[in-house]
Amino acid sequence: MWIVDSAYRDGGVDLWTKDGTVSKVHHDYNPPFFIHFHDPPAHHEMIDALEERYGLEECTIRTIFGDLQGYSVYAGRDVAEAIEQQAQSDVQLFNVDVRRDQRFMAEKGFFPCGAGNDSRYSPEFLHDLNLIELKVHDNPALSSACSDVEVMCGYTERLTGQPNDVLADLFSLVGSLDPDVILMPDADTWLPRIQKEAQKHGLAMPFSRNGKYRQMDARSYWSYGRMEHKESALIPDGRILIDTEQSFVYQEGGLEGVLMAARLSGLPPNLASRFTPGTLISSYEVYEAVKLGIAVPFRKSDPEMIRHISRLQAADRGGMMFQPVPGIYENVEEIDFTSMYPSIIVKANLSPETIGHPDRAGFLPAALKPLLDLRITTKRLKKTDPRFAGIDSILKWMLVTCFGYTGYKNAKFGRIELHEGITGRSRDILIRTKDIAEEMGFTVLHGIVDCLWVQGSAVEMLKQNVENEIEILTEIEHFNWIVFLPQADGSGAYNRYFGRLRDGSVKVRGIAARRHDTPEIVRTMQGKMLEVMAGAGSIAALNDKEEEIRSIFSETARCLPASDKKALVINRRISRLTYAHRCLEGAAVKVYRDRGIEIAPGMKIGYIVREARRYSVDTEWDAAVFDIPYYQALLEKAWKEIAFAFRTPPLRGYPVEQKLPDACQAIICQ
Repeated sequence: MWIVDSAYRDGGVDLWTKDGTVSKVHHDYNPPFFIHFHDPPAHHEMIDALEERYGLEECTIRTIFGDLQGYSVYAGRDVAEAIEQQAQSDVQLFNVDVRRDQRFMAEKGFFPCGAGNDSRYSPEFLHDLNLIELKVHDNPALSSACSDVEVMCGYTERLTGQPNDVLADLFSLVGSLDPDVILMPDADTWLPRIQKEAQKHGLAMPFSRNGKYRQMDARSYWSYGRMEHKESALIPDGRILIDTEQSFVYQEGGLEGVLMAARLSGLPPNLASRFTPGTLISSYEVYEAVKLGIAVPFRKSDPEMIRHISRLQAADRGGMMFQPVPGIYENVEEIDFTSMYPSIIVKANLSPETIGHPDRAGFLPAALKPLLDLRITTKRLKKTDPRFAGIDSILKWMLVTCFGYTGYKNAKFGRIELHEGITGRSRDILIRTKDIAEEMGFTVLHGIVDCLWVQGSAVEMLKQNVENEIEILTEIEHFNWIVFLPQADGSGAYNRYFGRLRDGSVKVRGIAARRHDTPEIVRTMQGKMLEVMAGAGSIAALNDKEEEIRSIFSETARCLPASDKKALVINRRISRLTYAHRCLEGAAVKVYRDRGIEIAPGMKIGYIVREARRYSVDTEWDAAVFDIPYYQALLEKAWKEIAFAFRTPPLRGYPVEQKLPDACQAIICQ
């Protein structure tokens, strides 16, 4: 049976499986959570009450730190929270918040988007899911009803007219096609509105195979230093519905990436497509723990160890970077470690329970090793077969976040000392790699945490020597030329560069074309410039193209007053709803709220600047005029990033025997 979807309903787990057709099988399932009291006699009254009401039983609780004596209780989360509140710090709870359908599958050896004889870690898996694509052409910010819907299912059908007629035709079409997968931009925005409109007209919404929907609440949250927002969502039963506009997993990995994320995490694909890579790796670890019979803590109780301030300062320093000298360099090699941080976890046996006990076999290394091996495989396969690119991207993000998750205060299997140990080893690795390169006669130009840029010959020998000593796989990319851009003070920027690779493509980081808030007119201009630069295989050839590239800037600036308003939209993810100081973002928030559009921190909004000096903006659909000097300045700023390649003489690096200039000294990234 190939599992399409899962849900916990009516005292059990519903598994929707496909074997030609999709059907539902209900499994009765009422698992217990576990309690460990540090002083059981002190809580004898509670224990007696739990035994009388819920059938409490004595048991041994297996944790990553060792076995604990405790009790199993067949009750829900509300009972667990009541126990926690009454016993306070004298109790540890386990398996309270593990999703029941995920726990059922882990215990039974099942997983979503796979059959019983499949391997979760196979990069090649088959499915016969049939899919359709829906696109609502109405503006979701301005309209609550659908009057223009496009259905793509091998052929394209456009439904237009009155909302009730459009919905009736849409529902009939979806019902007759009976798809397993529906791809739909802004699905999580539209579906609640479609449901409301359908109820008003007495129509049965057919997106769920049994008419039932699970509700996900909207929320705003901080993630990696920025505010994010997750829309509320209606999750259908028995069918996969993916919001292609809002799903990071889908945008990075496509449908295959979503299915792989579900297989690994043990979550149904509807949820896997809506969760962040951090939630996916956390869910993967939970699934692995349950599969191994390891109890998952409800609240962590392993506080940071007391340390002398000098030891804390030495340990808590983040990743290593070498600051570059701004300029253009020719024939540069980038040596990049494959999944450095998870490789360190696996290689060094780093896990919360191995801190101070390195002889123990750690849970995290054992759990991450097959994931790391799969990433190494997909990274190799995608070079010759683009089918694996999406899966590889999802694996990359899950493995990247597994490191950050070790330092998250609420991580089920994390600890800050573990996080510090990983970054400490990464610093040693980058420094040692630099030393190896310089011992072989290479000149080190730049370094960021897990990659190094060098000039020199015999790069394959360098790769071999580094891998032999460090014992982590590496990838080499050759740049015909690369430009490291300056910061405002003239020193080298750590993460702003662009350069031509051997295959003729241009790799860019940190410039306007890569930033999410760049208007399309600026992005298009830089894209054209980079396309021209891609034709230059050397600095000399690049210099010959300066006038052609400059003409792109001149022509764009000349045509600016007649530009399409859509090309001028600035998209920003808002961090708050009130602002202490005047700014364009704050003005945009006010315009949206005045327009009656509901917004929340973490949402993306689009606006056009009408008059920058007065902080005057319009929504992207209301704008009639725009501030030409403001957009001219954006074009000039983007042009200067490109023009830097022509304004500095080529740099050949610094001889090994010379001390690096101050701008190239090592930097610790907090």
